[in-house]
Amino acid sequence: MNAILKFPKTLQQAVAYFSDPARTFDYAVKLRWPEGTVTCPRCNSTEHSFISTRRMWFCKGCKKQFTVKVGTVFEDSPLGMDKWMIAVWLITNCKNGISSYEIGRALGITQKSAWFMMHRVRMAMHSESFFKLGGHGKEVEVDEAFIGGKARNMHRDVRLRKMVTMGDKAKTPVLGILERGGHVRAHVISSRKKKPLQAEVRQHVVAESALFTDALPSYEGLIRDYKHQVIDHAVAYVDGRVHTNNLENFWSLLKRALRGTYVNVEPFHLFRYLDEQTFRWNYRKDLNDGVRFHRVMNHVARKRLTYSELTGKDTDSLHQ
Repeated sequence: MNAILKFPKTLQQAVAYFSDPARTFDYAVKLRWPEGTVTCPRCNSTEHSFISTRRMWFCKGCKKQFTVKVGTVFEDSPLGMDKWMIAVWLITNCKNGISSYEIGRALGITQKSAWFMMHRVRMAMHSESFFKLGGHGKEVEVDEAFIGGKARNMHRDVRLRKMVTMGDKAKTPVLGILERGGHVRAHVISSRKKKPLQAEVRQHVVAESALFTDALPSYEGLIRDYKHQVIDHAVAYVDGRVHTNNLENFWSLLKRALRGTYVNVEPFHLFRYLDEQTFRWNYRKDLNDGVRFHRVMNHVARKRLTYSELTGKDTDSLHQ
């Protein structure tokens, strides 16, 4: 029977499906080279010989060996593709996220390896679209949120230092843009001041769209480019079509995952968790777990994340 007909739709089926090394290898090869022609990821040569005992190729162009992992988020990983497949499945389909400790226990690997693995998968979940949200007759919500620990959970000295001395700087500002009936995008922003905030809106939203925001003064002036309407949350949360409740729902899911599952997220890694949550939100409807998994696997190529880059060992830029 055709393997496509038997492709898993549940976690139980996925474990059984990817327990066969040959089937897992064939699936990875078809994703890596959908045209059917295996090319060297280093020199793009099609002249090579296949070493069946090790499931790798020897390129006759650059005289180097390569596997199906080279040139993908899996590159240089000693873990088998069977473990990678289940990890991608779990990260993609757990609505409130899954911790690196749970991934580690499920796959029989260390928490450190699971943490690194999860960030690589989040890179595959990142979507950088050139298309703007909104358009004629479409409605777009824009709202901002602060991501960080709750004051009531902090030690008194930490709370005093962060909330009194640092104020808003104790948390990381994030801007969300949601097209009703469409996708959501979320980005870390430098501040909620007018210039950076409106620059993000204009970069991601088509002019003349119906734009709904709260009464933050930084949004003033958008009326020149958009059909901008404001809801003052000090008065009401809904006024007909004017509200940001869909984005509030997204923020609720994001914060639930960050506080309940991941517990402690460093600001310089926050954008990766935003990529994960926006992916799950955008593909939450009309897709089963298998289709969502396949969509992530289609984006693993031409992406690379090393441990040094992830932890900022070679530079302090990620930590600033």
